[in-house]
Amino acid sequence: MSRSAVRRRGGSERGSAALEAAIGLPAFLLFVGLIIFAGRVAIATQAVDSAATQAARTASIARTATDAGATARSAATSSLASQQVNCVSTAVTVDTAGFAAPVGTPATVTATVRCVVNLADLAVPGVPGTRTVTATASSPVDTFRERQ
Repeated sequence: MSRSAVRRRGGSERGSAALEAAIGLPAFLLFVGLIIFAGRVAIATQAVDSAATQAARTASIARTATDAGATARSAATSSLASQQVNCVSTAVTVDTAGFAAPVGTPATVTATVRCVVNLADLAVPGVPGTRTVTATASSPVDTFRERQ
């Protein structure tokens, strides 16, 4: 075998590692970005669900419907803050119709927490800049406690 034949065979694979990196690296980075996106949305979903549960529970032990709404909003806000969820905006809605039920009648208080999560810093193609996460929870009001 001549030197030129050896040189031609080895030279045909020149630059293949750079080409593989140019194709594989962006695909890998996109995959990592999507994993981070899914993780942040899952964490936000869990945090909003927990905040809704705490808001409903706090509202159900309040004495009046007005106090129930205020304490539920406070509980949801502090729950989201303690879990370090980056919400662009937060809305807490409390249904205190259960306080109007007569004593001895089962009733519930429902809290809905809506959080718009900021995802703009991910810069992954196809991922929206924000994602809205909503959770609703109910808690029973004590059936035989006086309601105002």
